[in-house]
Amino acid sequence: MLVTASYGAALTVAVVIALISGDLGPLWWLTLFATVTEGVAATGQNVLLLVVAGLSWAWGIWQILRGPLAGPPQQDRNTLWLRVALYVAAATTWLVQIAPSLVWAVALVLDTAAMWVVVLLFLRVLGGDRQYMRGAGVLGYGGFTVIGVLDLVGWPVPGGVELICGVAVLAWTVLVLRAQGYDDRWGTATVAYGIAALVAPIFLILAALPFPDEGSAVEALGVVSSVLIMIWLARFAHDLAAPRHQPAAPAPLEA
Repeated sequence: MLVTASYGAALTVAVVIALISGDLGPLWWLTLFATVTEGVAATGQNVLLLVVAGLSWAWGIWQILRGPLAGPPQQDRNTLWLRVALYVAAATTWLVQIAPSLVWAVALVLDTAAMWVVVLLFLRVLGGDRQYMRGAGVLGYGGFTVIGVLDLVGWPVPGGVELICGVAVLAWTVLVLRAQGYDDRWGTATVAYGIAALVAPIFLILAALPFPDEGSAVEALGVVSSVLIMIWLARFAHDLAAPRHQPAAPAPLEA
């Protein structure tokens, strides 16, 4: 609550500065974590888009940092490591959003690698023989990790590989959301955030079409998509720490 309130206060001050002086610098940095693009004016449209991005960050801070409900004192090793991997993946998603140039490329590799670990650990926690789910996740995130490493060293990437990996990631996400929907360890809100993160890019692309020349629109709406992913990953981990709903034990029969 303290961190969210502090960010909200800073965001309010930055909006007032933008409206009064026309300086987008503070608001741009608070929402896009970068220096303002040269030539971008403090129009009502730009301020509104940045405010939407800022409100997304504020909601994400609240959802992520408030932590899980009190859970059992002991958790099995696979569940514990899956929670750690999910929190790391949420952190690297944030790092990808704020990191510049070369650091961004390294952050992207770390993010896909963290998700690859999530793929492997999730199947252990979920249980059952789901080779198709494991295959889609390993192909998608493992492939993107390799692509990122090749980009860092300057080696060419075969054409069409990124599309294949993207389809595999999409398939894995759909399968995970379906599995979560049938498992009482994950709440309805967590599944809803996952679905929103899955479909948000489509709606955000459509929302950005009226602003073909506004890079700020694409960047600000991209923040919304990233925050939804972070919230889903964090709640994914939060729910695993909550006590499970166990059916009541039957009353013992009388002698």
